[in-house]
Amino acid sequence: MTIFLGIDGGGTGCRAAVSDEAGCILGHGTAGPANVNTDLQGTLANVLAAAEEALAGRDPGQVIAVLGLAGANVRSAAEALRASLPFAHTRIVSDAVTAARGALGPNDGIVAAMGTGSVFAVQRNGVMRQFGGRGFLLGDEGSGAVLGRTLLSRALRAEDGFAEMTPLLHGILDEFGGVEGVIRFATTARPAEFGTLTPRLIGSDDPAAEAIFGAAVAEVQGILTTLQGSSPLPVTFLGGLGPAYAARLSDLWTIRPALGSGVDGALAMARELALVTEA
Repeated sequence: MTIFLGIDGGGTGCRAAVSDEAGCILGHGTAGPANVNTDLQGTLANVLAAAEEALAGRDPGQVIAVLGLAGANVRSAAEALRASLPFAHTRIVSDAVTAARGALGPNDGIVAAMGTGSVFAVQRNGVMRQFGGRGFLLGDEGSGAVLGRTLLSRALRAEDGFAEMTPLLHGILDEFGGVEGVIRFATTARPAEFGTLTPRLIGSDDPAAEAIFGAAVAEVQGILTTLQGSSPLPVTFLGGLGPAYAARLSDLWTIRPALGSGVDGALAMARELALVTEA
């Protein structure tokens, strides 16, 4: 019996589900982060752990799998991972693709996935394109990791007198043990660790928090305006920061809730992959 595996993996965790040919869910699994470009071996371990939990002893050789993973837009990394997986058939795509498929179903729309990282996708007339999602160093606009990094940077600038010192920034410097402590943290911190600072910005009336998040909202607004093109589309916000951006941008476009999750999208794509492999 053929079974289907869908995996949604990002900077904070990996989620898996298994279904049969009728679409009945047979099991779920979770594991740690899954960014195939920044941590190939860690992603492999977490994908296998989540899959093993979801499969619950079933033969992986009977599995048709679609994995939506952070960093999978780097094809060489995705191919290296695929070669190490035990499934009968495997397709690896960006987590933006599976998230957008789950969120939109067959409908046209824009997805803004705002979590530890960020990525955008547009679906028009059944054709989907991904935008952004190029990682913490080169992109991830408006993401939790970038917001956390910006908060630390602003605290250092305030200490040097280049920005206004506020209670939030003063508290950050105290917490980390001053400038040197901030630098030590930032030297080795991964994106998810920067992202843990983001809740201090959302809903805060501290001037620094308002300035940092306001700038991020403006940047995301600019991205979505460009993606709208000449025929406006509804926008679906995903991820832990999605509601915060949706609240600030709801007057500009129709905001629609997601129809399903990234795992749902991966499972739907796995069933489509089965049709292709049988043809």
